Parts: sequence; C-alpha cells; structure tokens
Amino acid sequence: MTANNQRLVPFLTFHGNAEEAMNFYAKVLPDAKIESIVHVEPGQPGDAGKVLHGALTFTGQQIMFMDMAAANELPPFSWSMSLYLECKDDAEFDAVFNGLSEGGTVMMGPEPVMQFKKVAWVTDKFGVTWQPVLAQE
Repeated sequence: MTANNQRLVPFLTFHGNAEEAMNFYAKVLPDAKIESIVHVEPGQPGDAGKVLHGALTFTGQQIMFMDMAAANELPPFSWSMSLYLECKDDAEFDAVFNGLSEGGTVMMGPEPVMQFKKVAWVTDKFGVTWQPVLAQE
C-alpha cells in the first residue's frame, strides 16, 4: 500500500522504455519524484536491465511502471483510457500541457469547457493519454 493509502494506482506497462518514461514524467509533472526503480537482473524472467517495477509520485499520487519482455506481445496504449490531472493554476497547467505535448499529439485544447477554464486531451510521446484540466478561479 502506498504511504497516502491510495487504493487505486495506475500501473503502466511499457515495451522497453519505462525508465525513459519515468524520467520524462518526473520532469514534466508537478512535484514529481521517482520513488523506486528495480531492474531485471540477469537470470530473472524478462530483459536484463529493464524495469521490473518502478514507482513515481506526484501531487500525492503514485503511478507504477514496468517493462514487458521484448519477446512478449504488448497492446499499445489507447486514448480510450486517460489520466485526468487537475492543475492548481495557469502556470502549472501550461507547464504540464507543454511538457506532455512535446513529441506527442494534442487531441483537444487547451480550451474552456463548461466549468473549466482550460481542458486539454494529449497523447504523450509514449502513447499515454492525459487530460490536464484547470477549474475556473
């Protein structure tokens, strides 16, 4: 269990670039920090040196990461499942949006939607889809 008793933890599986993704998110997400990375050791199942499991926290939340062995099939990420991120102010929204969209695809926004000042839908360079939002002040 996580330190903040978060019961639902997103667990993202990558095909060999989980550590690269963790480093990217640690740079882009607010107050993000890589808490742990355990690599596959020679002789263990999986590809030696790749991420067996890792954890990143930001804004009090945790996301888990791992690499699938190259020999195994892995379905691509899909925009049908996204990570919704409530931003605290314009500066944070803009930093998150700009970072996630770098090398990715902007599917929507940023634009005002109903009670939100800004909403965007971005698939990042790793194929993970995010919905950063900023409420009206």
